[in-house]
Amino acid sequence: MTPDPLYTRYHDEEWGVPIAPDAPDADARFFERLCLEGAQAGLSWLTILRKRDHYRRAFDGFDPAIVARYDETKFAALMADAGIVRNRAKIAAAIGNARAVLDLQAEGFGLAGYLWGFVGARRVNAWASHADVPSETDESRAMSKALKARGFKFVGATICYALMQATGMVDDHTVACFRHDAGV
Repeated sequence: MTPDPLYTRYHDEEWGVPIAPDAPDADARFFERLCLEGAQAGLSWLTILRKRDHYRRAFDGFDPAIVARYDETKFAALMADAGIVRNRAKIAAAIGNARAVLDLQAEGFGLAGYLWGFVGARRVNAWASHADVPSETDESRAMSKALKARGFKFVGATICYALMQATGMVDDHTVACFRHDAGV
């Protein structure tokens, strides 16, 4: 079975590519990944990828400062938007998480830098097969615990590990993959 071209492009061009914590848009990019990983819970990643462009429009480019100000009217509009996953808890989590991002920033932390702090430096794993890749790690469990303590939702250890993989904090491409330790 041939993989969906959208999924292939995501793997080949984005998944596992590090988002530097000091990049000008790092917090918005991490916030987007956090929201999308949470939206994916219980669904296939391809479902979310197919809706990603619409998510970006619906959530104002994942700007935490804008999303944090969403009110009941915007929440109702999101619940009626067939272009996203219309799950009350997931939408509420995205809005609440935007507010938690602003709280972090008010304390002097950027979201990206805060999250990178759980791994320190990029870790390149050497998995022989996809079956070897864990669904969570000590670092993702610590991240999950810390984020939950700060009021974040939909940030379980598995979601946190998927976030770490997606943002290049860890390289979990198998050793046979051309993207493994690609020096990005």
